Amino acid sequence: MIRTLGITHEHEVEEDIPLEQLDNPKYAWVWTDFSEPTKEESALLETFFHFHPLAIEDCLHVLQRPKMDYYENMEFLVVHALDADTLDTTELDLFIGQRSLVTYHHKDLQEVKGAWTKVKQRAHNRKIWARGPMAAAYLVIDELVDLYFPCVFAIEDELDELESKGGRESVEDLMNQVFDLRSRLLKLRRTIVPMRDLMYRMVNSEHVQGEREQKAYFTDIYDHLLKLTDMIEADREMTADLRDSYISLNSNRMNGIMKTLTVITTIFMPLTLIAGIYGMNFINMPELNSKYGYFVVIGVMLALSAGMILWFQKRGWFK
Repeated sequence: MIRTLGITHEHEVEEDIPLEQLDNPKYAWVWTDFSEPTKEESALLETFFHFHPLAIEDCLHVLQRPKMDYYENMEFLVVHALDADTLDTTELDLFIGQRSLVTYHHKDLQEVKGAWTKVKQRAHNRKIWARGPMAAAYLVIDELVDLYFPCVFAIEDELDELESKGGRESVEDLMNQVFDLRSRLLKLRRTIVPMRDLMYRMVNSEHVQGEREQKAYFTDIYDHLLKLTDMIEADREMTADLRDSYISLNSNRMNGIMKTLTVITTIFMPLTLIAGIYGMNFINMPELNSKYGYFVVIGVMLALSAGMILWFQKRGWFK
């Protein structure tokens, strides 16, 4: 689907502009959004917009790292949106020109819809929209980064809960939860750190359109990404501390179990030695003449084994 939006010089918003009218001088700048485009719609990147072939290739072949490339009178950005449930990323491509912004994404993104709505609501603000397409690009990226925070906050809440219930679950279950959290933090880090580096490059690049005031907005996004990076690193250190604590706890617990088993074994070793030497082959053994003596002894052995298993289970040695 392709949708278009234009901001006139009187700061009025017009939507669903035919592509042939995008160059109309009455528009201060226009935004074209490719959402889940078909092959025919994707072909317009080359046939109508005449973008650089390398930029088009990056659009059509996903899994690009966040980056920024410079072409004639245009900046090309690759940024990533996060799925809050799976932490999988969706690539979003932005072509930022002097009077146009083109966004391209293979999945429907709520962040783009949110930025689209804000553009329409704030079109009357002359001070803001005099900055042109770069202002809309800022809104899109800001929406993306704002939705990174709930993902990190959710993991921090799980960490706090995990730390509070440390003594009520088995060490194995706790370790599995810790490693799951570390895996999710790693996925977040792989998304957020490249985005941070991209914003740093934008803020310090001389090629990016706009004056110092314009770059101040992207500096704000960069600050948010720095905060997210610090939060992730702190959470990773906390999971590492929890992992080490659980490993130490499990080692101490195993040492206690081995100590108990060693004591029991040591007690029965001399008895076993004596029984082995003599074989209990005495003439006066009443149990030898008992009709049910064998079955009684077998029953006692089974009961003793079951009792020990239940006792070990009650002590939590099987967890």
